Amino acid sequence: MSTMTTLSRTLRAFTLLAVALTLSMFATPIAEAAPAFRVLVFSKTTGFRHDSIPAGITAIQNLGQQNNFAVDATEDDTQFTDTNLARYAAVIFLSTTGDPVVTQAEKDSFQRYIQRGGGFVGIHAASDSGYSWAWYGQLVGAYFKQHPAQQNALVKVEDPNHPSTQGLPAQINRFDEWYDFQANPRPNVHVLTTVDESSYSGGTMGADHPTTWCRAFDGGRAWYTALGHTIESFSEANFLHLLLGGIMTASGAVPANCSVSTPPTRVISLRAHANGKLVTADNAGAQPLIANRTAVGPWEQFDQVSNADGSVSLRAHANNNFVSADNAGANPLIANHTAIGASEKFALVLNPDGSVSLKASVNGRFVAAENAGANALIANRTAIGGWEEFDLIAS
Repeated sequence: MSTMTTLSRTLRAFTLLAVALTLSMFATPIAEAAPAFRVLVFSKTTGFRHDSIPAGITAIQNLGQQNNFAVDATEDDTQFTDTNLARYAAVIFLSTTGDPVVTQAEKDSFQRYIQRGGGFVGIHAASDSGYSWAWYGQLVGAYFKQHPAQQNALVKVEDPNHPSTQGLPAQINRFDEWYDFQANPRPNVHVLTTVDESSYSGGTMGADHPTTWCRAFDGGRAWYTALGHTIESFSEANFLHLLLGGIMTASGAVPANCSVSTPPTRVISLRAHANGKLVTADNAGAQPLIANRTAVGPWEQFDQVSNADGSVSLRAHANNNFVSADNAGANPLIANHTAIGASEKFALVLNPDGSVSLKASVNGRFVAAENAGANALIANRTAIGGWEEFDLIAS
């Protein structure tokens, strides 16, 4: 091979390399996909501070990376301005406590943000915030009241079609801190999950205890869950599924039905706590209620109907009639009513031993199972005793 040929090939190689370098200088880099939307995580506390907050922020950031939305996190309430909030599809209050949004101007900006179609996500102690800010309390749906010791409990999915709950097991046993609320939010929200108070100790809301819900409010979208006290919550697949659905729907990225919901009918049996016998609605409307059954059958079962005022009505499951506390203390209880009225309503009183007492809603007296099986049930007691207690058996 000649020296001239070798030189020619070398020059050609250098020329190709120079062209490649030149092209690379002017090439447009491939841009990463822009996030579909942006959310703001707000975790300021002026009261109790949860040690799960850092885990919550990290979990939401990871959800954003996995689902193409951007996440900013702050504890600076001065960011609550019209201009800044307009950047976000949703604002996530992560276990905020006390009065985290301080000035009236900041409150007004957040209120305008929601009114213009913004989204709100509340996690756990978000309901333990803004007690002097009535509008915020309505946005969340309920204010925190109290909680017992952290423990395992059974969470039940009420709406399996919402993006938050779709695909979750119908029942989930998990460890958390179970909030009671100052009022049941159900009349104003769409309930997604409830907690079964018979599965843990210390709950005071009764048989209908919502834990996760959503609602359309004042022009915007709101989603809240009382779950999420523990650090471990933010690594649980079921909880993260629930939370992601809340973020996606509150941001408006995914549509959801958040119309006010009525509770599903719950069939229960009442067993007299003193003697182990069951209260029965057999031949309801003809015979007084008696409690001499030893096994659960349809004649001993009731539909538990939740009323807007927080009381419950008991409807004989076999014949659709209502158990009545009308003239309680004078007449035996009967079950021949065909409409729900105040006289047929009961307040469920949860006792420390896990039983429940039924208090006539009209007069505050208790339905008694004393001498159950011999005497008709009466409601003339003024204090809770063993004879007025029932075990609540869900079918």
